[in-house]
Amino acid sequence: MTAAQPLNTLLGAVVIGRNEGERLKRCLASLAVVSTRTVYVDSGSSDGSVDHARRTGVDVVELDLSIPFTAARARNEGFARLLSLHPNLPYVQFVDGDCEVVTDWMQKAVAFLMEHPDCAVVCGRRRERYPEQSIYNWLCDREWDTPVGEATSCGGDALMRCDALHAAGGYRAGLIAGEEPELCLRLRRAGWSIWRINAEMTLHDAAMQRFAQWWTRSVRSGHAYGEGAWLHGRSPYRHWVKENVRALAWSIGVPASAMLLSLLQGPWAWLLLGLYPLQVIRMWFRSGSLAHALLSVLSRFAETVGIWRFHAGRRRGRAGALIEYK
Repeated sequence: MTAAQPLNTLLGAVVIGRNEGERLKRCLASLAVVSTRTVYVDSGSSDGSVDHARRTGVDVVELDLSIPFTAARARNEGFARLLSLHPNLPYVQFVDGDCEVVTDWMQKAVAFLMEHPDCAVVCGRRRERYPEQSIYNWLCDREWDTPVGEATSCGGDALMRCDALHAAGGYRAGLIAGEEPELCLRLRRAGWSIWRINAEMTLHDAAMQRFAQWWTRSVRSGHAYGEGAWLHGRSPYRHWVKENVRALAWSIGVPASAMLLSLLQGPWAWLLLGLYPLQVIRMWFRSGSLAHALLSVLSRFAETVGIWRFHAGRRRGRAGALIEYK
C-alpha cells in the first residue's frame, strides 16, 4: 500500500446477516471507518435491518425467499454485487453481521496480502464480545484462538483476493455449514496459501446462553464434517475424515464395543465405558477447564447427529435445511 493507493480504493466489504439488530449496526459502523464500498446481504430479516443498512448508504441485496438460504449463497451474491459495482477491486473483506471489525484490521490484512502474493486469504483473531456471560460464549472464544501462521482454512470473517476467489468459483452455495474450509481447500489445491496473522480482527456476539444453542451449533459442525468428508475425504487432503472418525468412535464405537464384548465375554466389558471419564480427565489437564473437557466429549454425540442428518438427507436426495442456534 502506498500513498497513491488509499485503503478505501483497494477493498470492499460483504456483510451477511438476518435479524442481527444492534449487532448489525455495530458491524456496519465499524466498516464505514475504512470502506465506503460495502454490500449487505439480507436473508429475510424482519427487524428493520434492511432499512437501517440503506439509511447508512450501504448497498443491499435481499435474497430471493424462494431459494433456500445459506451463508455461502449469501456471500456469493454479495461478492457478485460488489464486483458489479467495483469491477477492478483487488480485495474483499467478508464479515458476519454479528461481528464488529477492529479499526486497523483491514489495513494490516491488505498489507500482508501485498507482501505475500501467493496468499489468497488472510484472517486474524476473532474474539467473543461477552465471553464471561456463559460457558458457551467462552468456548467460542477459545475455539477461535487458532495458531498464527499458514493455515488450512479461515472462518466467516476473512480478507480475500478477489481474483483468487473468482477463479475458484466462489463458495459452494449449497453447503449449509463448513463453506469456508471447503473454499480454502479448493484454493490450496489451486496453489494458493491461507494465513492467520497475529492481529485483532473482529468482535463476535455469539449470544449463546443455553445448552440447547450449544448443542445445535455442535450438530451443525457435525453436518459440516459429514458433507465435507463426502465431498473431499478421498482426496489427498482427507478433508474432515479425522473429525468424522473421532465423533463416530466416541459416540457409537465405544458403547457398541462395550455391548458386544459384554455379550461375548461377560459384564466386565462394560468397564470400557470408563474411557469417557478418562478422556474427560485427559482433556481437563490439557485445557485447564473441566467444563471445556466435559462439553468437548459430549460434543461428539451432537456431531454424530449432524453427520447422520447429512447422510440421511443425501440418501433421500434432499438438501439439508439450515441449522441455526440463534
